[in-house]
Amino acid sequence: MSMTPGGPEFLDTSGPADAAPDNDNRKRLVVLGALGAGALVVAGGAWAATSFFATGAQPAEALPGSTIAYASVDLDPSGGQKIEAIKTLRKFPGFTDQVDLKSDEDLRERLFEEITSSGGCEGLSYADDVKPWLGSRAAMAAVEIGEDQPAPVAVVQVTDAGKAEEGVQKLIDTCGGGEGSDSDPGSDVGGWVVDGDWLVMAETKETAQKVVDDAGEGSLADDDAFGKWTGEAGDDGFMQFYVAKGAAQYLGDAAGMGSSLGGPLLGDLSGSSSSDMSGGFDQECLDAATTAEELDACFTESSDDSSDTGSEEVPPELQQMIDDFDGMAATVRFDDGSVEVEYAVSNYQPDMTKYLDSDEGVSLVDGLPDDTVAALGFSLEKGWAQAFVDYLKSTLPEDSSSIDDGIAQMESETGLSFPEDLETLLGEGVTISVGSGIDPDAIANGGPGELPVGITVKGDAGDIQAVLDKIKAQVPAEAAEFMEVTEGDGYAVIALKDDYRSALESGGDLGGSDDYSDVVDGDAQSVMFVNFDADDNWLARMTEDMPEVSENLEPLSSFGISSWIDGDVVHGQLKLTTD
Repeated sequence: MSMTPGGPEFLDTSGPADAAPDNDNRKRLVVLGALGAGALVVAGGAWAATSFFATGAQPAEALPGSTIAYASVDLDPSGGQKIEAIKTLRKFPGFTDQVDLKSDEDLRERLFEEITSSGGCEGLSYADDVKPWLGSRAAMAAVEIGEDQPAPVAVVQVTDAGKAEEGVQKLIDTCGGGEGSDSDPGSDVGGWVVDGDWLVMAETKETAQKVVDDAGEGSLADDDAFGKWTGEAGDDGFMQFYVAKGAAQYLGDAAGMGSSLGGPLLGDLSGSSSSDMSGGFDQECLDAATTAEELDACFTESSDDSSDTGSEEVPPELQQMIDDFDGMAATVRFDDGSVEVEYAVSNYQPDMTKYLDSDEGVSLVDGLPDDTVAALGFSLEKGWAQAFVDYLKSTLPEDSSSIDDGIAQMESETGLSFPEDLETLLGEGVTISVGSGIDPDAIANGGPGELPVGITVKGDAGDIQAVLDKIKAQVPAEAAEFMEVTEGDGYAVIALKDDYRSALESGGDLGGSDDYSDVVDGDAQSVMFVNFDADDNWLARMTEDMPEVSENLEPLSSFGISSWIDGDVVHGQLKLTTD
């Protein structure tokens, strides 16, 4: 994550850049930056899917407590989880064909080979020049060091500090032509410092040293907030992410700048008109700009206008959310043939999330037919609709009257009462589901009535039908025929296909199936579930005319997204399993 334009792209043991680096200088970080900071990107691909966050020293130990954003990855893990990850990925022919990574291979070496395959680092040897000092862990971070903006920083573990000093210099010399050494103090390739078990990279050596010094006074690993949020995100995994409370203020800065941009959206959100030039771009200048330099000139002219006082004020509603945000963290892990992402985020909008704090919708999903293909379930506490309207009015105060006018017009034209009728329609909990028996040909020839799609609502069937009757009068007859409500065991049913309506009325025990329980958390208050094995491997079946796609979908088993609220923390989990 680059918090300033350009980011830490180049390395040097000297000072800051005086000019933008040329194409030759851009080669300097091809190896080191990609092995370290750039590994986070690769970690999202096939190679990093074989990793896991092992025990031992972590990059958070090399960063100061003033770090506001952090993402770490293990480059060369070992142990049972890595083996399980390789076994899982090798189920997919596309992975084997393109990567064919074995469980005993060195991920760092494979990555090095890919990065240097273009020939930009002729003569560089992984075994001789990189392996002797390169560790297994790396991180990217944004660190507050007392400047206007956080400093982008990369951290890479080293196994031998002395060899790392020599190795990094050789990387720079080999891949970038030799500049960036102590003999070239005017270099423009950034800065780095080796400190103990860590290589710290930043835009300048002074910045890197500042990070090292600050970490010595108190590391991110020892920070209470970091410990709290990474703990809330569950067990360790192969990637870890953290955003501190302090990061929110930069969102506020960006929102305040929105009013300076004078655009129709950001200007409105800030309470200023796009045609009001106090603190905004000159729209005529913007319209005429055809190059980056001309656009920058528009900004400069606007910034120099002394009449622009107060133009960067953050909307009070957004400022309140910023003040209430307390942090977040996420972990990515492999576990017994599955890939899992778990996150925890500060409940910074409790006045809205309190209307979701119920498991009625998930209980409805639990009782769906066992052969359900996909389902979405959530709950809504009484009063949610009016609260949402009030929220919109507070967020867009200049549009409050138009919102009221729109609601009044809708009520007049439809005969609906808002918010009462909307809350009746969705009840205390609702599911939208797809059943088995998906037949593309039948759907194409027979229309919506052949779709096994339905809705169940925790509410009174008669009351729901009364609301739908108001809507039926406003829609075509072919749509009105599907607005019929029947009853299940304590819930209302609406369905497109008669057979599926009967299945929903009878219910089932989806929640008791392994496919469901493997991917849905037991604490869930809202859930999305997809069973790839259901309906004769429906997804692979429907793509069988594309064999390369179908054979790579075949190993998928089920997918689930769960979320729940626990006091001041909102939890979530995404999980994908394979056969």
